[in-house]
Amino acid sequence: MNVKEHTIKDIITESLIKSMSYPAYRKLVSVVVAEGKSTGDKQSEALSNYSMLNDKRMKRLDKTTRLTESHIEAIKLYDEEVTWLVLTESWCGDAAQTMPMMNKIAELNDKIDFKVVLRDDNPELMSEFLTNGNLSIPKLIAFHPETKEVKGTFGPRPSIAIQMVAAYKKEHGALDPEFKRDLQVWYNKDKGQNTAEDLVALLK
Repeated sequence: MNVKEHTIKDIITESLIKSMSYPAYRKLVSVVVAEGKSTGDKQSEALSNYSMLNDKRMKRLDKTTRLTESHIEAIKLYDEEVTWLVLTESWCGDAAQTMPMMNKIAELNDKIDFKVVLRDDNPELMSEFLTNGNLSIPKLIAFHPETKEVKGTFGPRPSIAIQMVAAYKKEHGALDPEFKRDLQVWYNKDKGQNTAEDLVALLK
């Protein structure tokens, strides 16, 4: 058990060296989009198009994302040092919908250090935090900045969306374009509130 914990600590430490701030990540996405590319090992027209859409989405959400008064109060009362390290890529729609809220929360409390790493550049870290055996992103890992003890995780979607995906897969076997459109409609209606609830719960 100690060997495993030590390994995870080392992997987190190494990944932090490659991490960037949220503003740096946003700049990176804008740069790759301007070049007609995406982040990550694979390049395709589809991934480039998703990245372009997500860049526009994050620009909008960075400006419009709002927290409730009760969430703001809970976030400001949080009094322990924590690092939030999120694995992502520019083409990920769920990341584009949730990362602006992650950043908004971190901005309210200087105890929360919000960092971003690219999934394909950090395969060891990703392999430690799979979702049902999959390389699903975004994946936020919350840990103590000194000991690297993992406090919890969030992702790849907020809790209600996870339930929606599970129910659809149970009935239909797989996600299709129609469901993915419905999921984006849900995100737009929810306005980040389910993400906020989950992240505030993570702080507790």
